Amino acid sequence: MWQTTLSIRVGHTALSHDLRYWLNSGLMTLFFFVVGLEARREFDMGELRERRRVALPLAAGIGGMLVPIAIFLALNAGRGSASGWGVAMSTDTAFALGMLALVGPRFPVRLRAFLLTVSVVDDVVALIVIATVYAGSLHLVPLLVAFALVGVIVVALVLRVQRAATCALLGTGTWIALSKSGVDPIVIGLALGLLTFAAPAGRGDLERASDLFRLFREQPTPELARSARVGVTSAISPNERLQQLFHPWTSYVIVPLFALANAGIRIDGRFLSDAFTAPITLGILFGYLAGKPAGIVGASWLVTKLSAGRVRPPVGWAALAGGGTIAGIGFTVSLLIAGLAFRGEELAEAKLGVLSAALCASLLTWLLFRATDLLPRRLRIRALLGTAEAIIDLAVPVDAERDHFRGPADAPVTLLEYGDFECPYCGQAESVVRELLRDYGDVRYVWRHLPLSDVHPNAALAAEAAEAAAAQGAFWELHDLLLGHQDALAPGDLIGYARELGLDVERFVGDLRKHAWAGRVAEDVDGADLSSVSGTPTFFVNGRRHYGAYDIETLSQAVRAAGARAAIAG
Repeated sequence: MWQTTLSIRVGHTALSHDLRYWLNSGLMTLFFFVVGLEARREFDMGELRERRRVALPLAAGIGGMLVPIAIFLALNAGRGSASGWGVAMSTDTAFALGMLALVGPRFPVRLRAFLLTVSVVDDVVALIVIATVYAGSLHLVPLLVAFALVGVIVVALVLRVQRAATCALLGTGTWIALSKSGVDPIVIGLALGLLTFAAPAGRGDLERASDLFRLFREQPTPELARSARVGVTSAISPNERLQQLFHPWTSYVIVPLFALANAGIRIDGRFLSDAFTAPITLGILFGYLAGKPAGIVGASWLVTKLSAGRVRPPVGWAALAGGGTIAGIGFTVSLLIAGLAFRGEELAEAKLGVLSAALCASLLTWLLFRATDLLPRRLRIRALLGTAEAIIDLAVPVDAERDHFRGPADAPVTLLEYGDFECPYCGQAESVVRELLRDYGDVRYVWRHLPLSDVHPNAALAAEAAEAAAAQGAFWELHDLLLGHQDALAPGDLIGYARELGLDVERFVGDLRKHAWAGRVAEDVDGADLSSVSGTPTFFVNGRRHYGAYDIETLSQAVRAAGARAAIAG
C-alpha cells in the first residue's frame, strides 16, 4: 500500500511520489514545523531568552551527535554499512520528551527546555545531512527557486505579515521546489518553525480586541464579526496559534501514521539472533545508549570548565545524565535516514537497533532517576536541580513594606499574583491559592492589582477600595469579600462591604470619591506592563513567571520546585 503512487498534476506539471514519500517528506514536514515552533518559543519566552544559556545545549547537542557517530563508525569500519552513520545521530524530540514526562523527575521543566534545545540542534544537523549526504541528484533551478522563496518568507516574517494564506502558500511553494530539486523538503518545516516568533499577548492588542468585540456586540454584522475574530486572533502570537492548530494533528495522527509506515519489521528467532550480532544494530544500539549520554554530559562538562563555571547546566548533573540517556530515543529522524541509507536485511537491522535503543533508553532513564531518588534529600535536590541561577521575570521585586502579602515575611517561596477583582478566573484561582497556603506553611502570597478596565468596568474602583481598606488595616478582609461577590462591585456595594467590616465609612467614601489610591493601583499596573503581564490571573513564583494551568497540582509543583531551589541556595 505504501508504494502506491499519488500524483498532483496541473497542466503539464506534475508532482508524483508514493504514499510513503508523501508521509515521510510531506506530513512529517508539519511535525518538524511544530518542533521548530516549540524551540522558538523557548528562545523568545523560555529559558533560552538569555542567549548565554544557548551555548551549553548547543555544545551538548553537537557532542551528543559526534560521539554516537564515532561509535557507529568504529563498529562498522571497513564495511559498506558505514555509510549509514546518520542513523545513530538524532534524538526524537517528541518521543524523548514524552518518555521524560513518564519516567523523569518531578521537576522536569528546565530539563525539558534543555533537552528540547539539544534535540533541535541535532534535528537541524540531521535534516541538513538528509538534504545533502543522502540526497539524490540535485537540480539547480528548483533549488535556487527554493532559496528565493525562503528569502521572501524571511522578509514577510520580519515585516510581521500574519496572513495565514500567504505564509502557507510560500511554505508550500518552497516544499515543492525542494522536492523537485532532489533535496528532502522536510527541512523547510523546521526552518519555518524556528522563524515564527512567540510573545505574550500585549495589553494594547488585548484592549483593541475588546473594542472590536464591543462593536460587534452593539451591532452584530458579518463585517464586524470578521473584524472581531481577526482582532482576537492577532492578539496571540503566530507561534502560539500555530502550535495550538498543528500539535494535535502531529501528535495523534502524523507520528502514528509514520510509525505504521516505517517501524515495522518481520521478527523471527533467526533474524533476532543475527541482527543482535550485526554491526549495524550494535552500532546504533551502543551509539544511542552509550554515545548520547557520554556526548551530552561530556560536552556540558567541558563548556562548564572552559567558562570557569559562568555557564552551567540549568539542572543538576544527575538530571543532565538522565537527559542524555533519554536522548537515546531516535525514532523519527533515525528511521527516515535508515530508509534512505539501507535496503532489505540491513534496513531491518537498522530498524531493530533504533527500536531497541528507544526501549532500553527509556528503561535506563527510569533506573537512573529511581537511583537518584535514593539519595539523601539535600543531595538529591542538588543532583536534580543544580545550582544555576533562575531567570527572573518579575520587573518590580516584592517589597514587604509596600506589597500586601499573606504568610511569613521571610518565607523561602513567594507566590505573586497580578489580579482583577472582577475577573472570574481570579475568583476561581482564589480557592486554589487558599488551599496552597493551607498545605504549605512556608509560602508568602502577594497580591498586586491589574484591573482590566476595558472588560471589567468596576475593577479599577474595586482595586482603589481595597487600598482604602488597607489604609484602615483591612486589605485582606475586603479582598476576600470582593472576590466572593464579583457580581456586586458597584460603588454602593463597596460602601456596604466597608460598613460590614466596621471601617470608618466616611473616610472610606472620601477616599473613593477623591480617587486617593488611584496612583497606588497605577503603580501596580505599570509594574505589570514592565513584566509583560496583560491578563489575569498571572502568577510569579520567586520572580519566575508561571505559564500554563493554575490548578492546585500545577501550582503545588511549581512551589515545591522553587522551595527546593531555595533550599539549595540557602
